[in-house]
Amino acid sequence: MNISEEIKRLHELHQSGALTDEEFAQAKAKLLASHDDNQSSFNASGDLVTQMNRFRRSKLDRWLGGVCGGLAKSTGLESWIWRLIFVLFTFCFGGGLLLYLLAWILVPIEE
Repeated sequence: MNISEEIKRLHELHQSGALTDEEFAQAKAKLLASHDDNQSSFNASGDLVTQMNRFRRSKLDRWLGGVCGGLAKSTGLESWIWRLIFVLFTFCFGGGLLLYLLAWILVPIEE
């Protein structure tokens, strides 16, 4: 149910006398506030996309391809933590090395 349908339903309840003026105003304010929260989480995911578009491999903080150094700059985690994560994923799931190689190939190096 979208927000306009929910507001229409609240209005119908208000018109039928099931909600007082004060209850209607509170419910409408709560509904609009929750809608604004959903919009801000959508914007946060848009910020994530923007941040990922700026992700570059590091020239200075690198052991092999600079992927972990670039991830460190993008996320704020130390590069040694990212190295540890890739090693753990390699030994536990077998996909860490593949992910690292793909990032090495696909992610451009910083200017």
